[in-house]
Amino acid sequence: MNGKHITKLGFERKAIGLAVAAAALREGAGLERGEILDELRAVQADPAAYLSGGIYAELAAELSALAALNESKKGAALRPAPLPYAVWGADLIEPGARAQMDVAMRLPITRAGALMPDAHVGYGLPIGGVLATENAAIPYGVGVDIGCSMRLSVFPIQPDGLKLEEAKTLLLKHTRFGAGVAFEKRERGDHEVLHEGTWDDQPLLGHLFEKAAAQIGSSGSGNHFAEFGTLTLGAADLGLEAGEYLALLSHSGSRGFGAQVAGHFTNLAEQLHPNLDPAAKKLAWLSLESEEGQAYWQAMNLAGRYALANHELIHARLARALGVNVLASVHNSHNLAWKQNVNGQELIVHRKGATPAAAGQLGLIPGSMADPGFVVRGRGHADALASASHGAGRQLGRKAAASKLVRKEVAAYLKERGVTLMGGGIDEAPQAYKRIEDVISRQTDLVDVVAQFTPKVVRMDSGSEDI
Repeated sequence: MNGKHITKLGFERKAIGLAVAAAALREGAGLERGEILDELRAVQADPAAYLSGGIYAELAAELSALAALNESKKGAALRPAPLPYAVWGADLIEPGARAQMDVAMRLPITRAGALMPDAHVGYGLPIGGVLATENAAIPYGVGVDIGCSMRLSVFPIQPDGLKLEEAKTLLLKHTRFGAGVAFEKRERGDHEVLHEGTWDDQPLLGHLFEKAAAQIGSSGSGNHFAEFGTLTLGAADLGLEAGEYLALLSHSGSRGFGAQVAGHFTNLAEQLHPNLDPAAKKLAWLSLESEEGQAYWQAMNLAGRYALANHELIHARLARALGVNVLASVHNSHNLAWKQNVNGQELIVHRKGATPAAAGQLGLIPGSMADPGFVVRGRGHADALASASHGAGRQLGRKAAASKLVRKEVAAYLKERGVTLMGGGIDEAPQAYKRIEDVISRQTDLVDVVAQFTPKVVRMDSGSEDI
């Protein structure tokens, strides 16, 4: 017996060496070549029958692994045409976002989807895309800023009870913005999320713990913000009487911790699907039946809890500084995946820049640094997979905004609306976004508006070029 006899049976890679080693043992036991080849054919035909032990167990395990790999390669083929999906605000959505959603709806794991009126081009799944898959998670279907979310706190203070200079001082003292930025160690907050045992479950999470602990209670760059403003409640709701209140609205995510989790598992998913159509490369997925998929699911949910913890610390700091208790609060994540029942089947619903909007569920849809945001209550629309937009959505990319918009005009827009801005780059100017009123008007069947938030004092990272 030698490798040539084994190769003729169709064995490949590592399996050849394992088969030769097993054959040598059988030869030593006195079996003839023909008998050994018959045994090898039997292992090849049904490796699962030999996994429990014996001379052929290691070979059977390798053959099983190769079969699974080949099956995954077969599953990488896209459907010839996208599954149908509902679109809200089609007149507001750029063709590129529709094209990206079409590709997502051709994935073999996709079962349903929807596109929100704030949709625009992203990496993989478009921003504003909602995608339901069967037993699989797509790292870029969630996004780089895992758990990116909103939080609103309503205070027992009249809107004019907080003066401009005090509001600016409070935001400068109690918030931090920017890539790699954090509070000084002596000022750093603590949160129960940092004391979860989950950090010890994966080497990656353990490696990222110090970064997460250092950046807790802070916010990133881009469109993250913390702002004081006026909440207008037209009718009693949220446990409050109708009227106007001072409120704090924040937009933040999972910082560098979440970004590195996203990068690690995106690379892993791409490696596991080397034959995936190039158009869908950034939509590579991880089966939740696999060790890699379970690891991502655990890390993603931890990043989601960490992002919410950042908001909690920001709002707790500012409430203490104001010397008041919070009257009411609303929060939601809009970059995450959830297990959700869709048409009687449990699916994985990815919302990449989309607000969960189950019947009765409260959520927040912000506008821009100078435009209103809204507290909404979901209507649980089935075709939208119980979702709504997560904001106004960009109409100009960052580079386009930086090159086309004029700082004087942006500053005039802010002044006209009485907004004081600290930080905030030209790439985040209100003119870079769709009109929030248009976006809200396109989804009246998805959510009901409960209250309006009007920003007054806004803090953001400085961005590419200050306004």
